Amino acid sequence: YYVFLSRNFRCDCGNSKFKNLQCKLFPEKSKVNSGNKYNDNFYGLYCTCKRPYPDPEDEIPDEMIQCIVCEDWFHGRHLGAIPPESGDFHEMVCQACMNHCHFLWAYASQLAVPPLTKVNSLEDEGIVLKVEESEEQKKEIKKESGVEHQETKEEKPMEQFNEPSTSSGSDFLNICGYCSKFLQKFPVEIAKTTSESLFCKLKELQSKQFLKKDTATFWPSNWRSKLCTCEDCLKMYSELEVQFLTDECDTVLAYENKGTSDQETERRDPLMDTLNSMNRVQQLELICEYNDLKTELTDYLRRFADEGTVVKREDIQHFFEEFQSRKRQRTNRVQYYCS
Repeated sequence: YYVFLSRNFRCDCGNSKFKNLQCKLFPEKSKVNSGNKYNDNFYGLYCTCKRPYPDPEDEIPDEMIQCIVCEDWFHGRHLGAIPPESGDFHEMVCQACMNHCHFLWAYASQLAVPPLTKVNSLEDEGIVLKVEESEEQKKEIKKESGVEHQETKEEKPMEQFNEPSTSSGSDFLNICGYCSKFLQKFPVEIAKTTSESLFCKLKELQSKQFLKKDTATFWPSNWRSKLCTCEDCLKMYSELEVQFLTDECDTVLAYENKGTSDQETERRDPLMDTLNSMNRVQQLELICEYNDLKTELTDYLRRFADEGTVVKREDIQHFFEEFQSRKRQRTNRVQYYCS
């Protein structure tokens, strides 16, 4: 999870933060970049403990995890709950951001990955014992949060939506026989689309009981796709400045995949890519030209090394002018015969 997100930061070169430095891409850059948001990370401090990383005074081995909302990095032991195993979750929302984005608690009861239960913590010795929640504990939590009651309630409206309409819907079906056959063939898809457009997922979850704790939360890879995108919720995301939560390209997994793709691109050899795009004759000609250039340039530079002189820009320019001249002479001497 050491992927540094830079959602709220843009280049500051050439503005008032740098003296005698002008941006080469945008010379008319404004003095202040109002879109930038600076947190303690820019000053080398992280987590709620406001300590540097690595911390020379911290002898406790601990993983740093980044919050996807505020983008700050946190020690696992300072999140209010012991994080699950690293492979069990993909994203984390810290305690402060959970309080800021309070609506996430309604989703957490069904989507979030439960943290580990701490049996004993000896932080002074750097030892933390961890066990997973037992099935009985999970049942008790479900009873307290009303999750079991929620599941029975959720089945009924879905069944109602999946059933073909027999009252007001019948008048519509009589209008067009083709539409009637289409609705009979795809009742589940039509019901699903209708339900999503008419109902707010968040209001439905908030109408039921759910637990709210003073801890960070941990989320699986596809949890953002399950957030409500109705008009009211989109307005709320905008007011809280968390519109990015519904953007699948903003996820940690997306950043990791992009980083992997960029690394593979950097490892690719441009010369080999060019060769692969040519036919056999062109490949041989390019290889011969490359070998001639390499041999002559090596011999030319060796003279400077033997004499202990510095290679100047004019020397390199003179070499390539002579190289091009010799190449033209070789080309002009080639004779072509027509049969």
